[in-house]
Amino acid sequence: MGKDDDIDRAIEDALDAKTIAVVGLSKDASKPSQDVGIYLKSNGYRIVPINPTVDVVIGEKSYKSLLDLPEDLATSVEVVDIFRRAEDVPPIIDDAITLRKKYGRLRVVWMQLGIVNETAAEKARRSELEVVMDRCMRIERARRPSRVR
Repeated sequence: MGKDDDIDRAIEDALDAKTIAVVGLSKDASKPSQDVGIYLKSNGYRIVPINPTVDVVIGEKSYKSLLDLPEDLATSVEVVDIFRRAEDVPPIIDDAITLRKKYGRLRVVWMQLGIVNETAAEKARRSELEVVMDRCMRIERARRPSRVR
């Protein structure tokens, strides 16, 4: 299987998820993270905001980090969708790996459009996480109209 097949499988696995932790989900309605979060929520996904600077965003309680999630949420997260600069990604990947090892449910780390960190991606892959980089979950889901929830 080639790299494109791996990416397609990771995208499909992410879109099959029910619970998505959105790291960097902003309370600012003009930010892409909020647009994507609202879109995913309105399409049946459970959204878990990760942002240390807000208490509630898009009607959901926000958590300081992935490792601050209560166990009932931590055990349900299947995708970590990242809206942070590429240089901020490594500690997020470390937290995602910790969740994967502790609970086994997390499958995919997704870095949104414009976010690429090959070193962090390789570390995630070595920990049995699938990786999507430089893609938008909203766009990828919209390309697949059969994914109506």
